[in-house]
Amino acid sequence: MDMERKNSANFTYMGRSISELSVNDDSLAFSDCNSDKSGEFPASASQSRRLLLSCATDNSDDLIRQLVSDLESCSIDEQKQAAMEIRLLAKNKPENRLKIAKAGAIKPLISLISSSDSQLQEYGVTAILNLSLCDENKGLIASSGAIKPLVRALKTGTSTAKENAACALLRLSQMEENKVAIGRSGAIPLLVCLLETGGFRGKKDSATALYLLCSVKENKIRAVQAGIMKPLVELMADFESNMVDKSAFVLSMLVTVPEAKTAVVEEAGIPVLVEIVEVGSQRQKEIAVSILLQICEDNMVYCSMVAREGAIPPLVALSQSGTHRAKQKVSVIVKSMSAGATDVAGSF
Repeated sequence: MDMERKNSANFTYMGRSISELSVNDDSLAFSDCNSDKSGEFPASASQSRRLLLSCATDNSDDLIRQLVSDLESCSIDEQKQAAMEIRLLAKNKPENRLKIAKAGAIKPLISLISSSDSQLQEYGVTAILNLSLCDENKGLIASSGAIKPLVRALKTGTSTAKENAACALLRLSQMEENKVAIGRSGAIPLLVCLLETGGFRGKKDSATALYLLCSVKENKIRAVQAGIMKPLVELMADFESNMVDKSAFVLSMLVTVPEAKTAVVEEAGIPVLVEIVEVGSQRQKEIAVSILLQICEDNMVYCSMVAREGAIPPLVALSQSGTHRAKQKVSVIVKSMSAGATDVAGSF
């Protein structure tokens, strides 16, 4: 994924600019979603042969035009077959993705996403996902009205449809102009739900989509209101989840708003962050320090809470072994915790 967005955690803290201390290696934590991971759709022997030919042929233009026409057939079976073959063409041959879009497939596929037939909906979602893997198609998919149907599929679809809808929304979220529309479509609470209850692929893609969407302030607030802190803290606390980095980066994007700071404290996130500083990987330690720095900004009560959780010894250790950037962050946060402890003590 082209993670060109910069973490918006740039701010002035205790009279000094921390912009140069922000974490900007998020591309190492997030990877782009790929074509659908679902199994091949059931097909008869003759159908299987046609599928093989459709994926292998070099001259697929005529077939594509026929399949696009079949998408608007009065027969649900013909629509399913056409969507299935388009999905396979787009999955197995990247050069077909633009061809299929130019042949006019996007709008009829979007119509299938709204189908009451769950299998047809799943096929439509999956085909749109595979077409969205071509960057040139993302704008057309969004402008053709795909966002709301994808959100409905994220809410009501099969488990595969939900995962593929999340992945498609992730792709569309890579375009800055789509982020507000996706947030206002109701996607964020559903992505939070998938983050909490989905399988690993669903968690991974929903976390990445939320990270992208939450570069917009109004989406940060939506995510907090949707209860995102609970699954984020739980995933960060589970070092076996393979989600510590992703969850921490999402949290780092959120804590630039006051609502998120309050929520992470209420969900007992501070002890988890301190544990990451103590036993996490070098990158995990650095992002945890960045989050703690944000939480402590202009809040001496939170500073004292961080200190009481035993943060100072692992922070001191990081100041000796970490990167130059980590050492700068540690210096700032230790000073703020010391000041916070003094101020809180003096109030009694």
